[in-house]
Amino acid sequence: MMNYKGKGIAVRARANQNYSGEDEDDDKITTPSLPSAKSSPRNASSKYDFVKVKVWLGDNADHYYVLSRFLLSRMLTVTKIPNHVAIKIALELKKLLIDNSLLDVSQSDLEANLFKLMERRGYGEEYINRYKMMTRFHHQRVPLVILVCGTACVGKSTIATQLAQRLNLPNVLQTDMVYELLRTSTDAPLASTPVWERDFSSSEELITEFCRECRIVRKGLNGDLKKAMKDGKPIIIEGIHLDPSIYLMDDEHKTPTSVPEGHQSTPLSVASDDNSALQLENNCRSTPGSNAENSQNHLVHLGEGVSTDQVNKVLESLESIALATASDSKGETAEVPEVNERTTRKEKSGPEPIIIPIVLKMAEFDHKALLEERITTRALSGKCLVQDTDSLITNLKTIQDYLCSFKSQGLTVVSVSATTFPQTLDWLHGYLLQE
Repeated sequence: MMNYKGKGIAVRARANQNYSGEDEDDDKITTPSLPSAKSSPRNASSKYDFVKVKVWLGDNADHYYVLSRFLLSRMLTVTKIPNHVAIKIALELKKLLIDNSLLDVSQSDLEANLFKLMERRGYGEEYINRYKMMTRFHHQRVPLVILVCGTACVGKSTIATQLAQRLNLPNVLQTDMVYELLRTSTDAPLASTPVWERDFSSSEELITEFCRECRIVRKGLNGDLKKAMKDGKPIIIEGIHLDPSIYLMDDEHKTPTSVPEGHQSTPLSVASDDNSALQLENNCRSTPGSNAENSQNHLVHLGEGVSTDQVNKVLESLESIALATASDSKGETAEVPEVNERTTRKEKSGPEPIIIPIVLKMAEFDHKALLEERITTRALSGKCLVQDTDSLITNLKTIQDYLCSFKSQGLTVVSVSATTFPQTLDWLHGYLLQE
């Protein structure tokens, strides 16, 4: 066994350095050649990777980072430069710097050389502007939330994963996982059967139940959304339990927009006593996936929806309760907050968050084919019984029509086909860069 390992090491050494042994032909090998374009990705390293190039930031060059070909190529792919070209540009840039002994370079000089290499390969002003935009976006830590909405079996997970890879966003959250976590670890009123697989007497009843579950899942997403807003952490959220009426906000990003006519859900009765108000406040501050005690905070009597006026009243009561508590503990009178308090908080909170909801829509023929494939696969694995496809398609179409009804309010609806996923992905990539 030891001899075998020794042989393996010897073979590897001969492939990577000047090796002289019993074979006379080995003397012909003088220097290791750089990996060609056809080489395996595992061997796509370069001798230039062993030399560190420091890139200094700021006017006074107070901080620096070590240039990474991998991260640079990922940034270039965000601008829609093909991956293989981005890798070559990143290697050429590092080779240029090292060959000219530029081991300490400023960010501006680095970008100037990078842009020249991009233009030389035919990626001019449009791609350069995209690179500058993405650099500013990451430096300013702008909160970005991309919502990929849609019914079951329309390719939400595939689109979200591919978009995250193209945009270099590491965080993708699935509402299905949040739903199951809330259903199994809390007392939240959630069923084990998906809403679109259940029987309802009318489409209005289906939409009402769908909206109710979406609001419960929204509470479970609260922690991740707060972290994205506070830390400037980009995130993509995908799943069926994304109701656009919850996420379509006004300029203050506070008040949900009205639900389109014909899809009104039952309003939630808000308790007027202080205990209910405090309970709602605690629920808003809860974080998903924490201990069992915190998980109970997701139970907020979410059987129905909340109107804007009721939410504002509850928020006002919470502010008065907080002020009264503070004054009692300090023995002082509570001060009335000024009118421009929200504006001051807004200025201190940093850049405005960017929330981009997208609805994926699929034609009935393709949708039915994908649904039948899903049912067959799950039936063969014993996870579910064979169901009536027509009734399921009817439920899915009802939910899809509800989601698409927000198009009049500025929501982007994208048609998806089983054969045009790459084209749809390219369009979404360009659309998000424009946003």
